[in-house]
Amino acid sequence: MGTPGGETRIPLIEEQEEVVPDRITFVLVLSAFFAVCGSYVFGNAASYSSPAESGIMDGLGLSLAEYSVFGSILTVGGLLGALCSGKIADLIGRRGAMWVTDVSGIIGWCAIFLSESAWSLDLGRLLLGFGVGLASYVVPVYIAEITPKNLRGGFVSLCMLMIACGMSMTYIIGSVLNWRILVCLGIIPCLLQLVGLFLIPESPRWLAKVGREKDMKAALQRLRGKNADISKETSEIKYKISLQQNGYIETLQQVSEHSIFHIFQRKYAQALTVGLGLMVFQQLGGLSAYGFYMSSILKKAGNFIYAESSFNENFRSQDEEHTDNDWLLRQVLQVLPGPSPRPLSSWQQIL
Repeated sequence: MGTPGGETRIPLIEEQEEVVPDRITFVLVLSAFFAVCGSYVFGNAASYSSPAESGIMDGLGLSLAEYSVFGSILTVGGLLGALCSGKIADLIGRRGAMWVTDVSGIIGWCAIFLSESAWSLDLGRLLLGFGVGLASYVVPVYIAEITPKNLRGGFVSLCMLMIACGMSMTYIIGSVLNWRILVCLGIIPCLLQLVGLFLIPESPRWLAKVGREKDMKAALQRLRGKNADISKETSEIKYKISLQQNGYIETLQQVSEHSIFHIFQRKYAQALTVGLGLMVFQQLGGLSAYGFYMSSILKKAGNFIYAESSFNENFRSQDEEHTDNDWLLRQVLQVLPGPSPRPLSSWQQIL
């Protein structure tokens, strides 16, 4: 390239790009907020059986075994929801999967609210568990797919935070409210997410995966801002999707085509042992049981502590009474005539 001074300038093969930090936009925050409402429902549903235990058992006349089934059947629904969560999220999209969780949750809460017997309670709890199991997969996936790489970890961690918030709020509010009113409060985050899903974009990565490139660019532009340059991120998404479709990256969809015994190969032994071991020991530690029946556990622990303190107080009073008797015995032995008295330990045994 010629210059005014007659020198020839050789253009650089690759210009160094200026690294611009990704911004947190209003649409991104709004999308993450409506998504983590599903995580709040998770915590709310998991802890509901704890404060509602006495009210439901007294109001509906359930036995301890019947209520135990009601509390624990949430895990059965969660297992069913988790098993089909990947297929549902890939088939109808991330927003569609969250709609399914909301509809399942709302029907489940309504069934519990209208229950007059154990079977309707169990049905509602089962549907609620199905929605929770589905949300436990699709919510963090959706948040990870809409956030920039440097913000992804912080946004995804909001899922666990909202689960803890849902459990804490249910414990606190449930201590002062009726179990049916607590159901009404549980429906609110489901309705909030159901309405909010109409206001947020679909995952750009899922749109690219199903071939909707125009919609993918529009969704990514909304998430990154009106004036943001999304060309580099768009190219990166398209490149990774093409690799997945051409078979260079082993995805969950490709793994599912193999037999279930495919994962029990020697090369997967360490990862499988660590992953399953963490889940098994977590459950064997009683984490779910603590969440489901925290109220009764603390109540029985309080009764035990009260009984133990009462026993210790009675024992101390009896010990003081025996001490007074020993002092009186010594005084009597000092004034009595005759042979030397028995050792004091013998008199204590007689008393």
